[in-house]
Amino acid sequence: MKIVFMGTPDFAVASLNALYENGYDIAGVVTAADKPAGRGQKLQESAVKKYAVEKGLKVLQPLKLKDPEFIEELRSLNADLQVVVAFRMLPEIVWDMPAKGTINLHASLLPNYRGAAPINHAIINGETESGVTTFFLKHEIDTGDVIFSEKVAIADDDTAGDLHDHLMEAGAGLLLKTVKAINEGSFQEQPQTASEDLKHAPKIFKEFCKIDWTQPVKTIYNLIRGLSPYPTAFTELNEKTIKIFKAEYEEIQPDVAPGSYVTDGKTFLKFAAANGFITLIDLQYEGKKRMMVNDFLRGMRL
Repeated sequence: MKIVFMGTPDFAVASLNALYENGYDIAGVVTAADKPAGRGQKLQESAVKKYAVEKGLKVLQPLKLKDPEFIEELRSLNADLQVVVAFRMLPEIVWDMPAKGTINLHASLLPNYRGAAPINHAIINGETESGVTTFFLKHEIDTGDVIFSEKVAIADDDTAGDLHDHLMEAGAGLLLKTVKAINEGSFQEQPQTASEDLKHAPKIFKEFCKIDWTQPVKTIYNLIRGLSPYPTAFTELNEKTIKIFKAEYEEIQPDVAPGSYVTDGKTFLKFAAANGFITLIDLQYEGKKRMMVNDFLRGMRL
């Protein structure tokens, strides 16, 4: 069975590696075009491209997925199955091409958390479990018939980065199971059942990341860990932005207004919320490098 793999970030590399190491015929790898990044604006390759080049796999980097030249080159690979992990939305002409269809690995237990940021939103909403799901692509995003799913527990102090790594490994294993079942014809698809109380995972924009200190401390704590290490929750201190990567919370009636901070100038810095305090541990002050709070306080007079 010839496979075309489509993906871009680190999350997708684990799945591509699982397919490659288990001897599947990877006819081609489709990934994002190189993009300028950093101060020098040097072209940066995606994590998937770096892996594919290292393994000698054929790489395609279309700017537009409907480009006739790309469509023709993709068709020439004669893939039986296309596998999508953390990639763009595909037009029908692409996902409908292979005889065995196109499958996607999604980082949630579908139908909940359809969308671009399922890992972040699961933690932001205080979930105690998430998971990975494989399904066949169809017109509406993340709505295709489910092939397999697997649950993954979320610890009370897990960040989005922690859950990302757990789901990445679980997803690679689930993808292998899925491809094997498709190859053998030993699976039964299950349609997703939609309901009014479905939880969604839309793309996260900067304004969403700003902390509202009038919220309960547990809500703020979940926001901080759900946005860590990227794109990161933030607040303002001395008219500058301070990103918060790690924090602790305590539920206690604060004696100062929400958003006010309390510090001894040496070991702790905490902000008042509606029903307690958020104590900063790992942070980055505007114009400075990321550091622990005691190092920050050592160089900052508040």
